[in-house]
Amino acid sequence: MAVGVAALAATTGGALSPSAAAEGEAPSGQVEFPTHCAAPPQAGLPPADGPTTARITVDDPAPKVGDTVTVTYQVARTPAVNPMGAGLPADVLTPTGRIVLGGAQSGEVTVVGAKRNDPVEAGAALPAVTMTGTFTVTGAGGITLTPGGYTLHTSHMVDLDTTCAAVGAPVSERLTASPLPRANLRSLALGTAYGRPGAEVEVTGAGFAPGAAVTVAGRAGAAETADRVAATADERGGILARLPVTDRATTAVVAYEGAAWSARRGSGPAAYTVVAAAPTATQRVSAVVEPGALSMTQAGESITLGGVSYGQGGAAPGRIGTVTVTDARGGSAGWTLTGKITEFTGPGGVRIPGASLSWTPRCTVAPGGTGRCVAGGAGAVGPEGAVLASAPDAAPAGGTFTIDATVTLRVPPYTPPGAYRAVLTLTLS
Repeated sequence: MAVGVAALAATTGGALSPSAAAEGEAPSGQVEFPTHCAAPPQAGLPPADGPTTARITVDDPAPKVGDTVTVTYQVARTPAVNPMGAGLPADVLTPTGRIVLGGAQSGEVTVVGAKRNDPVEAGAALPAVTMTGTFTVTGAGGITLTPGGYTLHTSHMVDLDTTCAAVGAPVSERLTASPLPRANLRSLALGTAYGRPGAEVEVTGAGFAPGAAVTVAGRAGAAETADRVAATADERGGILARLPVTDRATTAVVAYEGAAWSARRGSGPAAYTVVAAAPTATQRVSAVVEPGALSMTQAGESITLGGVSYGQGGAAPGRIGTVTVTDARGGSAGWTLTGKITEFTGPGGVRIPGASLSWTPRCTVAPGGTGRCVAGGAGAVGPEGAVLASAPDAAPAGGTFTIDATVTLRVPPYTPPGAYRAVLTLTLS
């Protein structure tokens, strides 16, 4: 399965809050900061210094840890000017940029905009643009979003990049992330689901506080019956008790810490039936579980990396399309997902080695999965390849696994401007 490095995503460009601007009021979150915009070397123009007016918005100002937040970076005014000696036609301007995270979460968000603009006259300022991207919330608390640098790429007759560096930009947007609610992990199992009056039922439980006093009791509907026994949780939070069931009204068994059962500190109910002695008969019941296959899918077939300055070079960030591996084989065999990348080829046959691309993988297991997912090590990918994720042999080893990775391409200084493309191949075995 091959992933071509090309355009990733785009949104509509445009100015900020026209109605608010008409009334002479800045939209909420709009900020202004000094900007140094370096013109493309081919243009022969001096740098443009001046203010950038921008605004950052999010689709969810109060996410939970683990949620994905979509961010929008709108540049309403830039000091950057048309780098061509002539006018630019419509729909030749592609913006990319970055947003700096602070507070409870650090890092950067890469944002990309659409190739969509009105015609620009020679020497005129470049128009307003809108860029979007996403990030996953990893920490609870207040998170700040600050505008970072951005690159305005024009593709008319020749590809040119105008790179604008932000200087001391203020915070434009804030959000507050809440932690995931703590789940009640207490569970209960019975050795049998029925018995004659006075019979003992073996009760096993897990997830209780280590060393806690636990009450095991019979229940009829929402009320407890006279059947009751005490237990103490071991160092791992497990319990083992034998409950004599003498009350014919008992229809279930519960276990709990504290004075009474609650959904927060209890487990069960586990169904139990008190039966009288009666003739019995048995029948053999069989069922077949059919094995499935090991497969994978990916979200999108292209990756767009952030732009870098011609003279400075540096790191071009991005992320791969999310890969989903499904293991429905039903055996104990694990699997390995590897990736390798070709050289990046640019204008005039200029190449950047594939080993210049590195990644930091991440892997999670969907609820219900029995296997374990191990993310590959952070480091270079290169033509020889590297492990993106793997699942060790286990019994059983099935499940659905979500694999993601941030990537960074190290671009040498004075690499000729233009688009550089390579192919990342992912192999599941």
